[in-house]
Amino acid sequence: MAVHTFEQYAELKFFHMGIKDIIKGAKQAAQLLTGEQSKDTRFSSKQTYIDEQTAAQAFEKAKEKLFRVEAWSAISALSSTFTLHDTSGKRKKDQPVQSGDYICIQLPGPLPENWVQVQHVHTDGKEASFTVKPSQSPHEKESPQEVKHFFTAEASSTFQIIKEGNTLTASEIGKDEVVNNQAEEAGDRQVVNTLVAAGGWAGFQKIQWQLVTDYLVDK
Repeated sequence: MAVHTFEQYAELKFFHMGIKDIIKGAKQAAQLLTGEQSKDTRFSSKQTYIDEQTAAQAFEKAKEKLFRVEAWSAISALSSTFTLHDTSGKRKKDQPVQSGDYICIQLPGPLPENWVQVQHVHTDGKEASFTVKPSQSPHEKESPQEVKHFFTAEASSTFQIIKEGNTLTASEIGKDEVVNNQAEEAGDRQVVNTLVAAGGWAGFQKIQWQLVTDYLVDK
């Protein structure tokens, strides 16, 4: 029977714990890719100004940038392309987001369009935000059960700016993100949606939304 020193026992315990963590991570990744598990995300940028008056001026500018989503397309060569559409699918070029609007998101590369619908718009003296959820295309309403997005309809994304004193914080908050590759909701996109998720959407998501939040607060 093998006898281990305390140091050897500790090393073995650490090794097995490491293996367990790897297996757990692999299981979680597999569950995410098979639509069995959801995740939440948050990306934020902060900018502190010299005084509250300057911050208030920056807040007004940030609100304008927040609601003019089509301008996000020009942030960087790494950015997706964003186009705004009304409830009938008609393009709303260079207009602010309104509740009920649709946003078409075209990821870089030869991938299908992804559609979200604006659920809620809020603004006051210290906060501005809007929330979107994956949706059908407004041009294909004959198939309401099919979601034209790589996340399911339960997911949501909130874009938000908050002014606290002389500091602005811009955030993208993702909730209940599940890969859309199950049943009728995925339509003929099951494989593509899985590949987008498996092919590094988490990494690209961080780059994309960090670019947007930095842009909103002029960071």
